Amino acid sequence: MKIEARVFDLVMAFSFLMAVVYGYWTHLATGHVEPTGTVALALTGGLALITGTYFRFVARRIEVRPEDNPDAEVSDGAGELGFFSPGSYWPVGLAAAAATTGVAVAFWHVWLLVIAIVMVLIMVGGLVFEYHTGPNHD
Repeated sequence: MKIEARVFDLVMAFSFLMAVVYGYWTHLATGHVEPTGTVALALTGGLALITGTYFRFVARRIEVRPEDNPDAEVSDGAGELGFFSPGSYWPVGLAAAAATTGVAVAFWHVWLLVIAIVMVLIMVGGLVFEYHTGPNHD
């Protein structure tokens, strides 16, 4: 995960630097800073910062992967790798509820907005309080 964190750190540094350069150049060309591109570049840098921080956090919690070891052999990658959360259908429902909410707000249909908010609450409740059965769940 350290390699992935470095990639996102580079994207973050590039985006923040380009936001400053873009803002300066548009100020020179037009007399004012063009806000759309500057904010878009700054937000891209912020999102890359969030993702890179997450990868650094995960890298500290897991064992060193073969990808992170420069002396690793191909056979080091054999076998079980990492932890994968159990499958759940609640995120699909939550995405559908969020999309419905977006459509309701975009067209300002209050009746659809009420239904969408109820859908979001049900899906969040199902996601938070879901119960997994199986050998690894107590």
